[in-house]
Amino acid sequence: MDKLDPKRRSANMRAIRAKDTKPELVVRRALRQAGFTGYRLHGRDLPGKPDIAFIGRKKAILVHGCFWHGHNCREGLRRPRARQEYWLPKISGNQARVS
Repeated sequence: MDKLDPKRRSANMRAIRAKDTKPELVVRRALRQAGFTGYRLHGRDLPGKPDIAFIGRKKAILVHGCFWHGHNCREGLRRPRARQEYWLPKISGNQARVS
């Protein structure tokens, strides 16, 4: 059972961003410091809509969130408390697809 009313849940979900997340900004900052420039962001015309794409080099970087992909770190090891019957198989599927 959701503890939030539909209006508040909707506001929370709207606040979750797919672009310019903190991990993505960290990767972009590291790329700039290493001297890599000339990349495109969030190319809709590219397969998988990569977060960062070097078109001339034919390279792409996808920045994945630790929680959604079950990484072996503090955020990735955290498990959802609600609807585990839905989320745990979904996260396991993400892990199997990536590895």
